[in-house]
Order: sequence, then C-alpha cells, then structure tokens
Amino acid sequence: MPLASGSGCAEAVSASGYVWAGTDLILWLRVQPRASRDEWVGAAAAQFRVRITAPPVDGQANAHLQAFLATLFGVAKSRVTLLAGDKGRDKRWRITAPQRLPSGIAPPP
Repeated sequence: MPLASGSGCAEAVSASGYVWAGTDLILWLRVQPRASRDEWVGAAAAQFRVRITAPPVDGQANAHLQAFLATLFGVAKSRVTLLAGDKGRDKRWRITAPQRLPSGIAPPP
C-alpha cells in the first residue's frame, strides 16, 4: 500500500477513503463547492464526497468545510486540519480524536 506524507508522519493511503493514525482520522475528500446545501454524501472511489454551499473563492470553501467537518465529527474547528489540497477539490484532512463518526467510517481498531 503506498504511503502519503502529511504533518510530519506517513499514513497508508486507504481504498476506503480514510485511515486511522492513532486516535486521529485522516480523510480523503472530493468537495463540491456552491452546492444547494451542506451534505456528507458518502464514499466514492477511495474518497468521500462532500457538498458545501460556500464558493471556492479566497479560502471561503476551505473555512466553511472546516466548520462543517468540525460539527459533523463533534470536535472544535481547531481539531480539524487541512493536510493537502488547499486549492483543489481533492483534499486530505486530519480530524483529531473525533467524537462522532458519519456513515461509512468505522471506529478505530
């Protein structure tokens, strides 16, 4: 399995769109900005799809997605970190010790 680097550590790229790094969750997302509503769509092709209402202008979509993920996983925004994909639709995020898990994500082993 190939490795992806991020924040000083290496994580195995998972076919399921996520991997656990201790108590942290690493997510691979495909984001659709300017959607009609914020929505966790689910797994598709080794990543999760997410729709958000914010436009992809001046970091608005990333900030909005950070807040959406924080609410979805039951954590503070400071515990949601963008690891890769600042300018693209394909992104990698770290959720530190998530309290809730949406559909498609199993608890850590």
